[in-house]
Parts: sequence; C-alpha cells; structure tokens
Amino acid sequence: MSEFEKPDRKPTVEDVRQLMGASTPHFALQIRNRIRNLIRELPPEDPARLEGKRAIARLERIAFEGEHRGHPGQHGERPLPSIQ
Repeated sequence: MSEFEKPDRKPTVEDVRQLMGASTPHFALQIRNRIRNLIRELPPEDPARLEGKRAIARLERIAFEGEHRGHPGQHGERPLPSIQ
C-alpha cells in the first residue's frame, strides 16, 4: 500500500498529482483506477476529489486516444512518422 493509500490519511491534491505524474497511455487505466479508489470516500466539494475527477477524465482520454504533444504542422508540412 502506498503512502497516499493509507486508510487513516486524507488524500490531498498533491497525492492525485503525484499519481498523474507517471501517466502514459499504456498505464492510464491502471492509474485511473488508483485515483478513483483514492478519492472515493471524499466529499464532492473536496479539492482532491475535484482534481481526481479532472485527472480521471484526462487518463481516459489518453488511454483511448493516445497522447498528443507539440503543435500541428504548418500548411504543406507532412507529419513525422510514428516511431512504432
């Protein structure tokens, strides 16, 4: 059990952000589940719960759509090839 999953400790916004720090499309759904468990008992207006809800939405987006970084190219430029 990690430090922020101890039942006698109230989760914080920073706990949610630390879990999000390691997010990649490959592990997004596992991290989403950990955040969901972390914030489950918090009241709806709790800042950590609100941050967790935003994190869950982002994780679901990158899990199913992939992660997009950078800016779109200018007109006429071809996209870089995938490294996969």
